[in-house]
Amino acid sequence: MSSSTVSVHRALLGALGAVAAVPALLVGAAGVASAQPPPPNCTAADLAGVSAGVSAATSVYLFTHPDVNAFFTTLQGRPQDEIRAAVADYAEANPEVKAELQGIRQPLVDFRNRCG
Repeated sequence: MSSSTVSVHRALLGALGAVAAVPALLVGAAGVASAQPPPPNCTAADLAGVSAGVSAATSVYLFTHPDVNAFFTTLQGRPQDEIRAAVADYAEANPEVKAELQGIRQPLVDFRNRCG
């Protein structure tokens, strides 16, 4: 995977908020596990399943929304600060897309809220 492809992937994950959520969930789950058993369905396997579902839904969304896919693809090779600004501007100009991507990401938010 080229570094520009990685940048686009990171931008997409950043737009969905998943980049920060996954490591935080793993660290949070580890801290809870040492103090008390985690709530049901809060294992690393559960997180992997939720993350896989969000990734699959994101892929389907991008394939069925070529304009959104094209936008994220154009971010390849740009510096991270430019990517962040471009994603924020795009989300502001396209509130429906922003809402749809947030809906796709919602299972990760729910997992974090349930599992800490």
